[in-house]
Amino acid sequence: MKQRFLFLGSRSVAVAVACFTSPAYAVTLETVLQTTLERNPAIQEAKSGLEQAAGQRLVFRSVAWPDVELGVPAGVQGGHRAGESGTKGFGVGRGVLTQTLFNAGLPASLRRGDVEVLIAQQQLNVAVVDQLHAARLAFYSALYYRSLESIRREQQRRLQENVTTQRTRFEAGLADKSALTSATVQASELDTQIESAHRAYLGVQLELAEAMAINPAKASLPEPEGELQSIPVRVDLDSETAAALQRRADLRLARLFVRAANEDQRIIAADYYPAVTGSIHGEYVPVTGIHRQGSTSRTQDFIGSEIRERAAYTWRVIDNGKVGGAVLRARSAREINELTCRKLQANIPRDLSHIANYLKTTEIREKSFASAATAAEESARTVQENLASGLASPLEYRVTQNAFLGTKSGLLQAIYQHNLAVAEWDRATGRYFQFSEDTAQNLH
Repeated sequence: MKQRFLFLGSRSVAVAVACFTSPAYAVTLETVLQTTLERNPAIQEAKSGLEQAAGQRLVFRSVAWPDVELGVPAGVQGGHRAGESGTKGFGVGRGVLTQTLFNAGLPASLRRGDVEVLIAQQQLNVAVVDQLHAARLAFYSALYYRSLESIRREQQRRLQENVTTQRTRFEAGLADKSALTSATVQASELDTQIESAHRAYLGVQLELAEAMAINPAKASLPEPEGELQSIPVRVDLDSETAAALQRRADLRLARLFVRAANEDQRIIAADYYPAVTGSIHGEYVPVTGIHRQGSTSRTQDFIGSEIRERAAYTWRVIDNGKVGGAVLRARSAREINELTCRKLQANIPRDLSHIANYLKTTEIREKSFASAATAAEESARTVQENLASGLASPLEYRVTQNAFLGTKSGLLQAIYQHNLAVAEWDRATGRYFQFSEDTAQNLH
């Protein structure tokens, strides 16, 4: 089973920090996805499950294989019969070969063993998709909260400059104390928002470390490189929906569960049908005159080597519900799996339609906030210049600064939501297993 995962092959870059602090672990999105794929505990566990499934496949297939038993009884025989010598040693070689000639459950057992491996493979695929998606979202969230903290610190710096200006004007007798107090309060109000953004950033750093199997007690937390960017995504809903129905790992897994339940039901129901088993028994006797256990005459002794063949025919007619009840339970499990598969398949078009609409909404919001942020920044700059010359009031300055902070934060949030929507689109369409250069350009 061949597949390609959504990651690039670049390596992480460590940035050294002076003094006694730990070096910052700078990572790109490609590094995060690569490391997650190689070291994530959930993915490693799914890989172990795939190896176990290979062994379980042998168990299912063993029904069709012959059963061979070998034995070498040996010992010492004593006592006398007429015409016999005294005590002597002996050895007998015995072999039994049993082969199933007909069993109605045999084809189902062979198919079930193959499905067991396919299920484990798809479970690995689902684990990979879930963990890569979670790591990607954590990376975007880290960029968002770090940028949000930076915006609010920059805004606080500007407000602190206003506090300095108002203090100078107050000391010069050009402004009253209320203006200085108001400017100071406004600047300090951002402390809570900055701290909140910083805590959120540390939280998503821990999520990144968990996805990448990094122990925070032994290594520094990963620092995401770059800034959030937004690139318009062209969506062909019909073709993407058709492709998602074919390549979604969770949908493939649901279909395999249906197949497995169907084969389990056939295996159980096979007990209603007759079974034929053939066997060959052979004995090799290197010496003669050795008594069989319980023999009373020479005609019952081991005369020489021999081979015997036979066939056994069995048919369970009455089972008192033992087989029938198990078949009903297996049928119930199959019907539940079929219902789950149909619901999942029916939800995919609706989910993709919802995400496609949300992508358009985030692009519109981003353009709107981009225009508003440009105008708010120009207005804030003009009022700041007028405030220094006494042409604008502190109230006007605070209003324009708050408007600039709001629009700039809104623009950042719109870009962040757009990135999350793109990641969700890739997950919903199964693109984590359809990596190409085109999709790589849309990931940042």
